[in-house]
Amino acid sequence: MRLALGLQYDGSAFHGWQTQADRQTVQDTLEEALARRAGAPVPTICAGRTDAGVHATSPVVHVDPPAARPLSAWVRGVNSFLPQAAAVRWAVEVAPTFHARFGATARRYDYWLLNDPVRSPLLAGRTGWLARPLQLQPMREAAALLVGRHDFSAFRSAECQAASPVRELRELAIERFGNLLRFRLVANAFLHHMVRNLVGTLAYVGLGRQRPHWVADVLQGRDRSAAAPTFAAAGLYLTGVEYDPAFGLPAPPDEIAPACGERA
Repeated sequence: MRLALGLQYDGSAFHGWQTQADRQTVQDTLEEALARRAGAPVPTICAGRTDAGVHATSPVVHVDPPAARPLSAWVRGVNSFLPQAAAVRWAVEVAPTFHARFGATARRYDYWLLNDPVRSPLLAGRTGWLARPLQLQPMREAAALLVGRHDFSAFRSAECQAASPVRELRELAIERFGNLLRFRLVANAFLHHMVRNLVGTLAYVGLGRQRPHWVADVLQGRDRSAAAPTFAAAGLYLTGVEYDPAFGLPAPPDEIAPACGERA
């Protein structure tokens, strides 16, 4: 049978998702726990790879376990072999046609940014941080210019291995919760470092260093050096992956914040 598993992990404890030689990654850690529970290797296919330091509240993987067991065995049983920084949140039996990566119709990322003159040790590793105040309205105007189907070459890393830089950005919303800002991005797929590069570029606008329409010029120029530097990984969360409702997967939670104040 094929299973879909919903995960959650603290990215600061891992060197990213993808397996690496002599490195502590989420994939290596999860597959070791699955193998101990199943008594045999259980390879995983994920919906999206995350970099070192990037968190995830509801990523999805699929597995083809070697033997049938109660679903609870793939949740509590596997969690008994996982470190505190990672957990399987749910398990669902799915059709053999389900594919965690190629079956995903959209992915959602949230970037949380502490906008406060003084850094917070309680949010270290949980959010990005900018000391100077950010203006919300200019950033929202700039964000609206990025939504749609575009060539996002200006916002991909030099190491990006995607065959095409074209992506459909369906949502880019910015909200303030006290001294925290949340950048929410939804797309059919993302390029390597795309979210962090977009947030850094919008921050330039919020700081008054550039006007909102500058982001459209950067987008059209397709030159990575014209955009702002890549933001820190600490504030980035993979918060949702969408699939055909026919597969019956649990809906991702709307919001899991590192901390939350009043919405502006």
